Amino acid sequence: MMLKTEGLTLHYGGSQILHGIDMEARAGEVTCVMGNNGMGKTSLLKAIAGTHPRSGGRVWLDGEALPPLRPEALARRGVAVVPQGRMIFPLLTVTENLQTAFATQPKPHRIPEEVYDLFPVLRDMGARRGGDLSGGQQQQLAIARAMMMNPKLLLLDEPTEGIQPNIIQQIGRVIRYLRDKGDIAIVLVEQYFDFAYDLADRVYILKRGTVDISGTREELGRERMKAAVSV
Repeated sequence: MMLKTEGLTLHYGGSQILHGIDMEARAGEVTCVMGNNGMGKTSLLKAIAGTHPRSGGRVWLDGEALPPLRPEALARRGVAVVPQGRMIFPLLTVTENLQTAFATQPKPHRIPEEVYDLFPVLRDMGARRGGDLSGGQQQQLAIARAMMMNPKLLLLDEPTEGIQPNIIQQIGRVIRYLRDKGDIAIVLVEQYFDFAYDLADRVYILKRGTVDISGTREELGRERMKAAVSV
């Protein structure tokens, strides 16, 4: 098991957002976190990634208990994040954006051909500024940058949001490719039901900051999952 949380809680000021989240994400699987807006999905990713300090609970990565750490320390331990909004550097070129991943890697530094095989547009647009790319191209850049960190755990927050259908299909193929490599645990927060259902191996559906239902896709079934996120 690559990721495990136990009793994970998170507060924003005086408001408690997460209430004791227990979850697991295994290498070679896509674990989907679903639920309506405002139920705590993005907050859960932030608590795991260290971008918002968790209030309580425990987290294990690859069998090792993780103390509360800053995002850069977690990145060096193999946690890569593709955040909502993508967070690419608009004034850096595409190539320079990719090279920012080198901060977490030992030398020598080189952009692997795998990145360009999966995202050919990034080779073609290497000299373009990140801010000049379309939303779909920026999303491809953000995922490629995360891949270059050689993650044990990849956290994806709403990767289809505002993206045109052909890019959504490509992102789905890349997620499957990374899953099938077998050494990465992927946690996917996603509102687009069909996209999430097609990729999911394991599912956690949140309601008001708690786990409402969880299980494998086969255990839960399409209709039960859809009903749970439609309430």
